[in-house]
Amino acid sequence: MRKRTLFRLAAGTTAIGAATLAYASLVERNMFTLRRYDVPMLPADAEPLRILHLSDLHMMPDQRRKQGWVASLAALDPDLVVVTGDNMAHPGAVPGVLRALQPLLDFPGAFVFGSNDYTGPVWKNPFTYFLPHREYTEGVQLPFEELRTVFSGAGWADLNNARTTLKAGGRLIELVGVDDPHVERDDYPSVAGAVSSSADLSIALSHSPEPPVLDQMAADGFGLMLAGHTHGGQVCVPGVGALVTNCGLPRSMARGLHRWPGSDSWLHVSAGLGTHPTAPVRFACPPEATVLTLIPR
Repeated sequence: MRKRTLFRLAAGTTAIGAATLAYASLVERNMFTLRRYDVPMLPADAEPLRILHLSDLHMMPDQRRKQGWVASLAALDPDLVVVTGDNMAHPGAVPGVLRALQPLLDFPGAFVFGSNDYTGPVWKNPFTYFLPHREYTEGVQLPFEELRTVFSGAGWADLNNARTTLKAGGRLIELVGVDDPHVERDDYPSVAGAVSSSADLSIALSHSPEPPVLDQMAADGFGLMLAGHTHGGQVCVPGVGALVTNCGLPRSMARGLHRWPGSDSWLHVSAGLGTHPTAPVRFACPPEATVLTLIPR
């Protein structure tokens, strides 16, 4: 009797595990979700301004459902589109990325790259994400310059270790960004400096939300900081949240809108729209894009 009970328990546990894996890989990773946040950072008499924040598409050539869903976001008519990297997951992904983003290139935009814009993903033991330090392994080279040419040719601001201003929603916006700190491509000191008093608002971009970089951006007075990279934890525990962030950010800030500690700046971390191709699962953390509506304080 005891053996039979143990067998049934083991069989039940296996069945639950298989069902959970099937849900995470076949259902939730395709449950594309639009999130909305109001960010109170404008002067009292200012009109709202809407930012569409996209990140971590990790696009494969055949992901037509994702491509169509992202393209449909053009109907939101955002004032500004911001893309915070990891657009590709395959050397042939550029056409798929463009099918997704082409309708959005008509809007003012800005971008930074992530590590998976430069090199493709490689398989890794998922438990290594719990280690404090992991050696980064590069995969196949990706056509990032082709993607950069398309984005820049459409007028989007390339903020990989760069700084600029642009007009969006009738406002002058000062922007700064760094190349991906996760693979030590960032050089914030080369673009650092206090926000100009002539700007109506200021936004800073980084693919990986590394606290030392965010501290500097906030200290320079950038009111809104945008990042991705974490996938929101990708596999979360209901009621607990993210187990890892794959960076120095606290788990409690793995996704969503937060005040950056010790500053007046806001940080939004996108949980992203894709997954690592060798781990195509999401659980309690559906893929997302975000509309950030900047409103008066």
